[in-house]
Amino acid sequence: MDDTKLKAQKREKDEPEELQSPVPRSLAILSIALIVWGGWYYFQNTGYPTGAGDRRTPIQVVSADSVDGSVVYSAQCAACHQASGMGLSGVFPPLVNSDWVLKDDERLVQILLHGIQGELVVNGVTYNGVMPAFPQLSDGDLAAVLTYIRQDWGNDGSAITPDQIASGRSRFPDRGPWGGGAELNEVFPPDGDS
Repeated sequence: MDDTKLKAQKREKDEPEELQSPVPRSLAILSIALIVWGGWYYFQNTGYPTGAGDRRTPIQVVSADSVDGSVVYSAQCAACHQASGMGLSGVFPPLVNSDWVLKDDERLVQILLHGIQGELVVNGVTYNGVMPAFPQLSDGDLAAVLTYIRQDWGNDGSAITPDQIASGRSRFPDRGPWGGGAELNEVFPPDGDS
């Protein structure tokens, strides 16, 4: 061979070939550990009904029947009638020992559903203001708050049910606020003094 061919052969490199590139040892160990842990977890949690899920403690769902009237009162009523139910003399009437609270269930339901505007005599004191309506509250919320005010602070009234609220809603569906105690007494004649 001549010299030029030899030089050309020396310049040539071997044909490329694929080298081995093994998985790094730490990654292989981690993968095996995860597979072993997954198998252990699976077998530890088999045998339970599918509805049992992952066996966490279930969340207690509050039913509509278990509304706390004191919470509704604090959020909706206490600003005017005060936490004690004593109201503000001459401004907001008391709920404690009031015939408006204790005597006629339906009259009380109507006051909360439609509000009242005008003169109202409570425990011998005349009030002339506006009480807003609360039709946006559910029957259960209204029943709970009315039961609360009829049975707290020494009041001894009976409980109000959501059915009574629903019945009250259907009796006067489109009315505005009641025109004071006189109009309420016309529709719901009192048994005694108000």
